[in-house]
Amino acid sequence: MSKQINILYLHGFNSSPQSMKAQLTKQYFNEHFPEVSFFSPQLASSPTTVIEQLTTLIDSKSDKKNIWCFIGSSLGGYFSTYLSEKYQGKAVLINPAVKPFELLTDYLGEQTNPYTKDVYYIEKHFIETLKNLEQQFISKNNYLVMVQTGDEVLDYQKAVDKYRDCQIIVQQGGDHSFIDYSKVLPKIAMFFNLYPPSQ
Repeated sequence: MSKQINILYLHGFNSSPQSMKAQLTKQYFNEHFPEVSFFSPQLASSPTTVIEQLTTLIDSKSDKKNIWCFIGSSLGGYFSTYLSEKYQGKAVLINPAVKPFELLTDYLGEQTNPYTKDVYYIEKHFIETLKNLEQQFISKNNYLVMVQTGDEVLDYQKAVDKYRDCQIIVQQGGDHSFIDYSKVLPKIAMFFNLYPPSQ
């Protein structure tokens, strides 16, 4: 019985499925692995709603033939870790947020998503919700973590420490957007046990 592989891409804070990494990922998998189902939803602003949104999506399309894989950038990496543990699926984390609840206090109040132009509010209870999603113990074989030392938003060393027993790629320089991201897409596919057919 063949397995259906589903890939769920989770964008970062104040981002969207229209971001460059999300679009590059979608194009890559659609081109090289058309048999894979690719999902990249616009995430809600509330962490509680995000988890409800994603678990509903996964549960609605899950059966014994489905395998879920996750790709998460920044805050999306934090959510991907939660989902990877919940569903025991592989996850690739790109410059992931490790303790986003410690950073969110700087963003309380009104925010505008630069992609969608939606205006929303970050509330104090978001911080507690994010704390409750933290995974203290992780399944080390399920993660590929990719960081660039030039990340100007997050301290890459925190991700290296958190996922120290997992597969980690540390690239010197770069930034939070992960420079030359398209070059690592084949590595992501291989981590998900996907190999393009021989030409």
